[in-house]
Amino acid sequence: MKKKELLQMLEDLQSQVAFQEDTLQGLQAALSSQQQDLLVVQRQMQLLKERQDEQAAALDDARPRGPEAPPPHY
Repeated sequence: MKKKELLQMLEDLQSQVAFQEDTLQGLQAALSSQQQDLLVVQRQMQLLKERQDEQAAALDDARPRGPEAPPPHY
């Protein structure tokens, strides 16, 4: 191969590597952002579950423990 062809191939490869590095950095940034979003959503879900458990416990405490009275129309 001629020196000019080898230099052109080398430049092409360098361009491809630079493009791949840029793409990889973009993907890493996107992944990091999504990971942070996921952590926020998981925390929100945990808080909602805790609130739901508290409300369920409050409803259980408010219910009468004896047998239910028959409806008024009986």
